Amino acid sequence: MEKKKFSTGLSLWVFLCLCPTILFAQDSLSIIPAPTFLQEKPGYFQYPELAEVYVSQDFTEEVELLRTHPYIHFETPHKLKSRKKMPESGIFLLKAEAEDRLPQRAYQLEVDTGKITIIAHDRQGVIHALATLTQIAYTQSNERLLPAVSIQDEPAFVYRGLMLDVSRHFYPISFLKRMIDLMALYKLNTFHWHLTDGAGWRLEIKKYPQLTQKAAWRNYPRWKDWWNSGRRYLEVGDPNASGGYYTQEEARDFVGYAAEKGITVIPEIEMPGHSEEVLATFPQLSCSGEAYRNAEFCIGNEETFSFITNVLDEVMDIFPSTYIHIGGDEADKKAWKNCPKCQERIKSDNLQNEEGLQSYAIKRVEAYLKDKGRKLIGWDEILEGGLPPEATVMSWRGEQGGIEAANAGHDVIMTPGAYLYFDSYQSNPIGQPEAMGGFLPLEKVYSYHPIPAEIAADQQKHILGVQANVWTEYMPTQEQVEYMVFPRAIALAEIGWTPADKRVWQDFKKRLQKHYLLLQRLHVNYYRPSYDVSIASKYDINKKKATVTISSEQYSPEIRYTTDGSEPTMASTLYIDSLSLVNTTTIKAAVFKDSVRFGKVEDFTVDIHKGIGKKIVYNNQWNDKYPAKLDSSLLNGQYGGLSYGDGEWQGFLGDFDVTLDFERREELHEIKLRFMQLAGPGVYIPGSVKILASDDGRHFREMEKIDNDVPTTDPSLRFKTFSFDLEGRLARYIRIVGQNNRKGFLFTDEIVVY
Repeated sequence: MEKKKFSTGLSLWVFLCLCPTILFAQDSLSIIPAPTFLQEKPGYFQYPELAEVYVSQDFTEEVELLRTHPYIHFETPHKLKSRKKMPESGIFLLKAEAEDRLPQRAYQLEVDTGKITIIAHDRQGVIHALATLTQIAYTQSNERLLPAVSIQDEPAFVYRGLMLDVSRHFYPISFLKRMIDLMALYKLNTFHWHLTDGAGWRLEIKKYPQLTQKAAWRNYPRWKDWWNSGRRYLEVGDPNASGGYYTQEEARDFVGYAAEKGITVIPEIEMPGHSEEVLATFPQLSCSGEAYRNAEFCIGNEETFSFITNVLDEVMDIFPSTYIHIGGDEADKKAWKNCPKCQERIKSDNLQNEEGLQSYAIKRVEAYLKDKGRKLIGWDEILEGGLPPEATVMSWRGEQGGIEAANAGHDVIMTPGAYLYFDSYQSNPIGQPEAMGGFLPLEKVYSYHPIPAEIAADQQKHILGVQANVWTEYMPTQEQVEYMVFPRAIALAEIGWTPADKRVWQDFKKRLQKHYLLLQRLHVNYYRPSYDVSIASKYDINKKKATVTISSEQYSPEIRYTTDGSEPTMASTLYIDSLSLVNTTTIKAAVFKDSVRFGKVEDFTVDIHKGIGKKIVYNNQWNDKYPAKLDSSLLNGQYGGLSYGDGEWQGFLGDFDVTLDFERREELHEIKLRFMQLAGPGVYIPGSVKILASDDGRHFREMEKIDNDVPTTDPSLRFKTFSFDLEGRLARYIRIVGQNNRKGFLFTDEIVVY
């Protein structure tokens, strides 16, 4: 009887001990960015209502950071004189010692059933360890239970930034602090504050109160309306004035708040271009001397530099950051060409031309900042005309600027627009809020590697890190900013922190699933993954077959598809792996969940046609920026996706004009090709497309012409397929001409021939 009782009691004890292990096998850790080393252990630590906290003598100030954790509550911390006789339980904050063998920028986090131990060299390490602990809490089903774990972690790059443009749309300090909180949670450490641009000046400058009395206010709240309606500024107090600015006290408070979270705030004051708001207020600083005529400062006017240095003096008094950003991009030099003062500056300083004039301005400001103990940072156009190596470059026009700068010995922060501009669409633009253009889904953000292979091995040290830019032309509200930033900023965080060889997309996507819970708990208006499916085809000319893949933004989705033209149902074939096709086939697919179809049915035709691999002559060459696959692009069996920058869409300025050579007379039944339209960046469908035929390649006869019926005023992403029924007519040569009425870009991806 006693033995039976003992056995039952032992079983209960074993069950109670094993329960946490079973629980956390199901509710495991999903930390982002992925730590350098992580080992989960049995058991868990339960946050008490009031913890006992022990701290090294050197961390008596840092211990207060523990109070930022939602479940660490304590009274007066206990000071530890030595580690030799530490209590068995509690929360410990320890200064790293030699025997810890901890790298300088790393932290160590040890959790067992009785205690939490944080070891770090400095305040920044403590902040990172706390971010990990907080993140774990918000991603667990029971926030007060902390799985036992051993973590050692450190960043791959010293600079991990996010830029927010507050000129196009103004946001209150309370929202900016919320952004800082979220950045800190994912170990981003730099907030680039784009404070001035043509759409509004946002920082109080006491020497020039006019900047916040007029240049901070405009006649329309939304940037697009203002841009399309005269671009005027109003005096503060005008009933229609819209905008705002930050007082110096607010800015100082914000900088201090960010510093407490381990984040440096870098201000950006635009010059010499993007300064319409300044020159409307101080027209004497422009080349014309008139308001609303110029966007660039007059570089030949000495008063320009008095203004700039006076502004920078106040900026440096507010912001202790090493870096001061001056923009330096997209200056239109036309006014300088006709300005006597600018031309005299070129002559007197032997600058040769207007490009040299811009370089003169940048170098002069750089020298001023250097004299004040600061460093200039600007967009990669500051490289033009030469620049002292102390200046740092942000590579925004693509990787090339960063490659050139790093190889020349400049420090570089990588911000390529194709990967790290969060004003791009993150899903199919159809049905999404209007954005600037482009297509930047989460997976593409995650695929970016900050150190291109073209950078010499001995110069790779100059890549300081990465930054994503949030240009806000189409983000009038705080909610829209969050929608465009998250979860893409979470992918950015892992790019900047985790070494490339430890980053795996599928693993990241799996860990991300728990972070949707975190974002929900913090009431973030993030982008929800779409239920739509994406169907892609890759044609192998040698094997004469197409490989088709079907995917979704959902994690481990149930996708069902058909190949007979019918609508997919729960009874349709379950997609498991790629399909191989040798004939033209229409695939229809959709996501199903709980026996119900989620999202719309995607319809995709894989065209395996007689034009693949045929000879093509370009009567008007493609544009060098969008070559796609060169002269094999339009007859390779490949369709482009939702972005004209995906390498399949070929871009043209001027008319689209090509000739196909079938090498003998062929019986032709159908020719079709599609074009893309995205009016914002100047991409349009041709006004008309016509087909001409010839037997000798010299004398062509028009067969058919189709006019475009898609309005050029439609701002959404549109596609139009021009399909020509040739009724079996014979021809060796087919010429296709698309008329470029709008003088923008024309993009097409495949000419299909049957």
